[in-house]
Amino acid sequence: MNMMKTEWQGKRVLILGAARQGTALAHYLSGCGAQIVISDQRSAEQLKGARTALAAHNLTGIEWACGGHPLELLDHTDLVCPSGGVPLTLPIIQEAIRRGIPLSNDSQIFLDAAPCKVIGLTGSAGKTTTTTLVARMAQLAVSAPRHAWVGGNIGNPLVSILDQLSADDLVVMELSSFQLEIMSTSPTVTAVLNITPNHLDRHGDMAAYTAAKAHILTHQTPNPDGAVVLGCENPAAWNLRHQASNTVWTFGLNPVPGHPGTFLRDAKLWLHTDLDVEIMPVSAIKLRGDHNVLNVLAACAIAAAAGLPVSVMRAAVEDFYGVAHRLEFVRRWGGADWYNDSIATAPERTMAAIRSFTEPIILLVGGRDKNLPWSDLARLVHERVDHLIIFGEAREIIDQAVGETPTNTRPYTCAVYVGLNAAVEAAAQLASEGDVVLLSPGGTSFDEFRDFEERGEAFRKWVMDL
Repeated sequence: MNMMKTEWQGKRVLILGAARQGTALAHYLSGCGAQIVISDQRSAEQLKGARTALAAHNLTGIEWACGGHPLELLDHTDLVCPSGGVPLTLPIIQEAIRRGIPLSNDSQIFLDAAPCKVIGLTGSAGKTTTTTLVARMAQLAVSAPRHAWVGGNIGNPLVSILDQLSADDLVVMELSSFQLEIMSTSPTVTAVLNITPNHLDRHGDMAAYTAAKAHILTHQTPNPDGAVVLGCENPAAWNLRHQASNTVWTFGLNPVPGHPGTFLRDAKLWLHTDLDVEIMPVSAIKLRGDHNVLNVLAACAIAAAAGLPVSVMRAAVEDFYGVAHRLEFVRRWGGADWYNDSIATAPERTMAAIRSFTEPIILLVGGRDKNLPWSDLARLVHERVDHLIIFGEAREIIDQAVGETPTNTRPYTCAVYVGLNAAVEAAAQLASEGDVVLLSPGGTSFDEFRDFEERGEAFRKWVMDL
C-alpha cells in the first residue's frame, strides 16, 4: 500500500502494539488524516504512559483497544500494521490475511514516503555497530542544509522524522527480520552483513529467517544509484548475490574478483573499485575483536557504495569506541574489568565477545532462549571461560548444554542463578586482578527486562553499586 500523505485521509488503520514503533506510526498517520485504532494486549492502566504521550500532541482520530486483539477490530479496516515484536501467527493477523486486508509497518510506510536516498542494513550480528558507523560517516560527509539521519530498529522510528526530510538528505536505517518479513519496498543501498541462526522462536526455521532477511534486496528495483553490499565471508549472505538487481559490493578478509568492495591486506583496510585505495590501518580501529574489524570493513563498503568519500571513513572510525551495551566497558572493580554486552542475544554473539579477550574470563550468560543451538558456545566455554555464571529463564537449557566439567579444566566453576542481580553478586565474589567479567547473555532479556537496553542499564547500575 504505497500511499502519498494526502491519500491517508479517512483510511482506517489498525496498529498492533503500542511501543515506540506503534505510537510513532499512530502519530504520523493521524497527522495525515487517517483514523487510527491502537490495539495492545496490555491493560489501559499499563498503557497510561503511551496514551498520555500521544494525547499531549492533541491528535484526533485515535482510538484505543486495550487488553487484547478482538477480531471485530478488523471490521471496516483498510490496513493492519503489526509492530516489530508482534508475531504474524497472532490470530488477528491471520484473520486479516484471510480477509485480504493488507499488512504494513512503520518502516514500509517510511520507505514509501521518504524523498531522499536511504541506506538500509540488516544482519544477524553486528548491524547496530555497523549502522552507527555508517551514520557517523554520513554525518561527516554531508553539510548544511543537507542532513544525515539514523534510526529504524535502533533509535527513533524514522516515520517520526518524515516531515523533516528533504530530497538531498541521507538516511541510514537498521532493519530487523521482524520488520523485513512483511516489507515490499527496499532502500536504494542495502546491506546484508551475515545470516546465522537467530530468532528461530519467531521464524521457525533458517529458511524462513533467511527469506525475511532477503527481502531487503529482493524488493529493490534496478537503479543507477542502487547497490547491494554482502558479507562474502558468510555463505548465507553471499548466496543472496544471485537475487540482486543492482551492483553487488563485498566486504571481507579478501577481495572478490569482479566486485567492488573492501578487504584486508598487510594489516590495512582497502577499498577496491577501479583501483585499490588504502582506507586505514587496522590499528586505527579502537573496537575490540576480529568481528569488529569485519564491522568496520562492512561500514566502509556500504559508505563507498552510497558514494561517500574515503576521507570520512577513517575519521568516523578513529574516535569510535562502540555503542552502548555492545562490549561496553563499565568499570574496573576488584582488580577486574567489567564489560556490558547485553545486546548479545544469540549464542554466536556471545562467542564473538569471548574471542575479543585474551584475559581470564568470568562469563555471565542466560536470559530467554530463542530455540537456538548452545553447543558451539558450550565448547568455547570449555576452552576459554574460567568461571561460568548462568542466569535467567534458559538457565537449565544452558547448564545442560555445558554439561559436566572434569576437575582442573575450564570452566573451573559453574553456578546457576534465577536472576541477573544474583549473577552480578556471584561474579563479584570471583573477580580478581587481571580478570574480565563479561555480561554477554546469548539469550533475550524478556524473561526479566523490557529489552536488552534495560538489562544492560541494570547491569551497569549493579556493577557501579559494588
